[in-house]
Amino acid sequence: MKKLIVLFISVILLTGCGKVTKDDFINSFKEKVNSSKAYEITSKMEIYNAEDTFTYDIKVYYMDDDYFKVEMVNTLSEHEQVILRNNDEVYVVTPSLNKSYKFVSEWPYNSSQSYILNTLVKDIDESKEVKFEETDENYILTVDVNYPNNSNLSYEKMYFDKKKNLTKVDVYDTDDIVAISVLFSKIDYKANLNKSDFDINKMIDENCCNTDEDEEKLEEQESSSILNDIVYPLYVPANTFLKEKEVVDTEAGERAILTFNGDKNFVLIEEVMHTNDEFEIIPVYGDPLMLSNTIGALSSNSLSWNVDNVSYYLASNDLSTAEILSIADSLNVVDVVLEK
Repeated sequence: MKKLIVLFISVILLTGCGKVTKDDFINSFKEKVNSSKAYEITSKMEIYNAEDTFTYDIKVYYMDDDYFKVEMVNTLSEHEQVILRNNDEVYVVTPSLNKSYKFVSEWPYNSSQSYILNTLVKDIDESKEVKFEETDENYILTVDVNYPNNSNLSYEKMYFDKKKNLTKVDVYDTDDIVAISVLFSKIDYKANLNKSDFDINKMIDENCCNTDEDEEKLEEQESSSILNDIVYPLYVPANTFLKEKEVVDTEAGERAILTFNGDKNFVLIEEVMHTNDEFEIIPVYGDPLMLSNTIGALSSNSLSWNVDNVSYYLASNDLSTAEILSIADSLNVVDVVLEK
């Protein structure tokens, strides 16, 4: 009898210590995400652009029926933006400007989003090959990514601790260099959320009235409506050159219009960023687009974004979306070309 007991215990121990298989691990993670009725995530994201690093504090809220809210704060500029999805409508809200872009968009499913669990699962499902690795400290999944507007991003590694908790996602470029890194500090799969948390009207009500501090900033902006610098892109397509520069006065202040001609014609407009007195929603036929240090509004042939107290608008019938993104990102690096 003792021998039978010892044998039984040995079988249990061997079974319990069995090697984790790729399929079981993937199914476990997918089940955890897909069975969640509502989750909340706290993370920090770093985007590496040339020699610069742009860091965001991110909170993600998800609820069944594809309700999403992503709060992003650029830690350097403290510029806050919110991406909100409800009822098939997507908003990119900039609370400090009392402004939002409104899209009819498939976001977040139309592109990989390394900070959202649902799209990580989608990446696993759509990857041509999923690689699984176990180390002393981690389980690692390596999968393909889908960034339609940035073909330079190739694959991502998802890191899990020994309790199978997701801890980090690194996105690599085609040179096997990390381009985006997301570090997860909290994932609550049983968050207490309701539909009102994803209501754009509630957000408008919360941001409808400027505080005294906002009013002071608004007065400062109105009193300093002159562009301190005109910013020129470091990247311009081959055989394309600056043809004309014009600075005009508008009711809101100065506006610089840069016209580039050649093989790829485009226009770049820059003006001082202004806060609206009342909340404004601007319809856009396109999608939200993550740049290095802000979220822009991308249409079929244009991109609008706000950064460093300047509003930018880039339009072209000749540029591809990837080229538009490259020009925009080249305006956001430290070593930009300025003119006083």
